[in-house]
Amino acid sequence: MSEATYDDLAGIVDLFGALSRDELSAALDELAFKQGEEANAEALEAAIEDAIAAYYLVEYETDTADETARLTVGPMAFPTLPARAEDLPHILEYPTRDVSREELAEQVETRLRADAERAIDDGDEEEVERLLDVTYDFEAWANVDASEIRDRLDDAIAAEGQA
Repeated sequence: MSEATYDDLAGIVDLFGALSRDELSAALDELAFKQGEEANAEALEAAIEDAIAAYYLVEYETDTADETARLTVGPMAFPTLPARAEDLPHILEYPTRDVSREELAEQVETRLRADAERAIDDGDEEEVERLLDVTYDFEAWANVDASEIRDRLDDAIAAEGQA
């Protein structure tokens, strides 16, 4: 999938603030219908998973027991709206949800830290470098200091260069 596709997914989610996976899938089905296309459920699910892995979408966990995790716009996204997506809020009537940026930033930082450690432990140079880029976007997106994570990733790159 392309970055443009991930940005389109983020744009759809951004219309509502946050969506469950099922809601996003239904929105994508509706959008495909409006565009005169047939939605491929497996491809859509793979695109959602890839967008999450790439930090274009992130999961937001609430403390409310009756709510499932919601997807919201992540630090790598530049949300765009695909053709005819502006009608989705009127068609689907999902509520607009507010997401606590502070809580979300904490959750994304925890995930980013874990992903960085896993990439370092696995010796995955490509992933280490990708996550290094994510730290810069994360800082701008959440107005936080990710230098500790970035330093770990930089150290891993330097150590690999010496090997």
